[in-house]
Amino acid sequence: GISVAVAVIISTFVALTLTPMLCSQILRPLRDGGSGFASRSFEAFFRALDRVYGATLAQVLKRRVLMVFVTLLLFVVSGFVFTRLPRELVPVEDRGIAFGIVIAPEGATLEYTDSYMRQLEAILLPVEERAALFTATGLGFGGPGLVTNGFVFFNLVPAEERERSAQEIVGALFPQTFSIPGVLAFLVNPPSLGGGFSSSPVEYVLQAGTYEELGAASGPFMAKASELGYLINLDTDLRLNKPELDITIDRERAAQLGVSVAEIGSALESLLGGRVVSDFKRSSKQYDVIVQMRPSDRATPEVIKELYVRGSGGLVRMANLVEVKESVAPKELNHYNRIRSATITANLPPGMALGTALDDLDRIAEETLPAGVRTELSGQSREFRESSSTLVFMFILAIIFIFLVLAAQFESFIHPMTILFSVPLAIFGALVSLALFGQSINIYSQIGLIMLVGLVTKNAILIVEYANQRRLQGESILEAVANASKIRLRPILMTSFATIFGVLPIALGLGAGAESRQPLGIAVVGGMLFSTFLTLIIVPVVYTLFAPLTRVDRRNRLAAEGGDEDPPGPSSSPAPVSADDAPTSGGLSPVSPGPVTS
Repeated sequence: GISVAVAVIISTFVALTLTPMLCSQILRPLRDGGSGFASRSFEAFFRALDRVYGATLAQVLKRRVLMVFVTLLLFVVSGFVFTRLPRELVPVEDRGIAFGIVIAPEGATLEYTDSYMRQLEAILLPVEERAALFTATGLGFGGPGLVTNGFVFFNLVPAEERERSAQEIVGALFPQTFSIPGVLAFLVNPPSLGGGFSSSPVEYVLQAGTYEELGAASGPFMAKASELGYLINLDTDLRLNKPELDITIDRERAAQLGVSVAEIGSALESLLGGRVVSDFKRSSKQYDVIVQMRPSDRATPEVIKELYVRGSGGLVRMANLVEVKESVAPKELNHYNRIRSATITANLPPGMALGTALDDLDRIAEETLPAGVRTELSGQSREFRESSSTLVFMFILAIIFIFLVLAAQFESFIHPMTILFSVPLAIFGALVSLALFGQSINIYSQIGLIMLVGLVTKNAILIVEYANQRRLQGESILEAVANASKIRLRPILMTSFATIFGVLPIALGLGAGAESRQPLGIAVVGGMLFSTFLTLIIVPVVYTLFAPLTRVDRRNRLAAEGGDEDPPGPSSSPAPVSADDAPTSGGLSPVSPGPVTS
């Protein structure tokens, strides 16, 4: 926003200073009208275009009611297309890397998880586009020490050296990775915004007072969500199945045998979990001495009863002191905004919009969740919802700013309304273009829609400003707007197509990161292209409907009736120009065209 605003300010200064000086030097050979073949051909083309446009405009002005109906129909179609376009935070970019996640069952050992990581490596290593592969077991996205987790960094060769995109490669590998039995393994494309490598596009949060309520609510919710058919790797962080050993100490019995609770805890920690008791040095390195039972001797809970601790009368068998019960417990006690929560996560297949998924989950939440369970969004989902509402506010704010500036310039609230009629026409073109090229409503395309508010109004300003000047000379509203539109045809087309071709490289999607820039370019190019031609037809019609309400028309009537009120303008009014004397679109009007709005 800052870059565009500063660039417009600088270009305005250049247009008012450097450009006139250059014209005085460069345009000298063209004073005789130009005699070259290119000049004659170009001028002939525009004269023919003037005639076609003049005849079309004359017919349109005779059918103003029909054109108003067509305009309202375009508004309705724009709303329909907007509701049907897919919505997402940002398009997924080809960043040349994929991130893999492996989740083993709760209670699995490091060896169990690592064996399945080897199977995943066997699938990824033969991929032709692979540049590098890095895997780690026991250091998953949940933090160190989670032996049931693993992650993968799958680097690809540069985009110009492969035929498939990163999204296509991940899609092709999904059936192979997801079919690995015993673990949940999948690859995802890293998000461009709104999360880290391990974040999922869908992060739907359920909140309740107790974890029992969350467990009872999340089950039916996930069952209903799985019926949607497009949610990939649907999962929740609320897991109530983590194996747990509940060890109850008979304190009275332990006191009789002279065994303290601390000694029992120390023995369990040392023999089952491992404890550093000393260290030793060899050469220049120092090593820890860790006391721990062999893995085969601590594979089942029954070994706890076979342990011995030192009491006052000698060694005491642990079976005489403790009672061991197997149970399950939550893996983590998760909170979101300091409230007990369960986060439902899922990935989306290529082509599925995040907005559609969140709308479907909202509908499922209304149908299945009890009254005490609330919903929130996190990660990319939260960023998507917040950015959408913020950009809508910015779009409305841009229209208000432009309306106030134009109202101050025209000293009227009517003419700005006529000019802003070109904005919905541009939005129609942008939305239709996005739909035709299979794009979505995202942050970048919404920025393009906001940019269109400032870009498309200049065409209507050229017509309305010049039509007002011709009305001051005594022309009727129909004559003024028809002549103004024909005379302003060439500058409107030249400035519009200059803008279109300037943005066209972005719309073509060339270079790295083109997936994000392309929606912005398509929205601007499509909006400018449609609005340029629709503005030349619709704005004159709207002008003829609103102009009788403006002060310029009332002052003309007073002047015609001999009133005392003089029309606004400079002290020496320019002479009226007849239709025969009106210059063509290629010439300069003897009437002062007024300020040119950039």
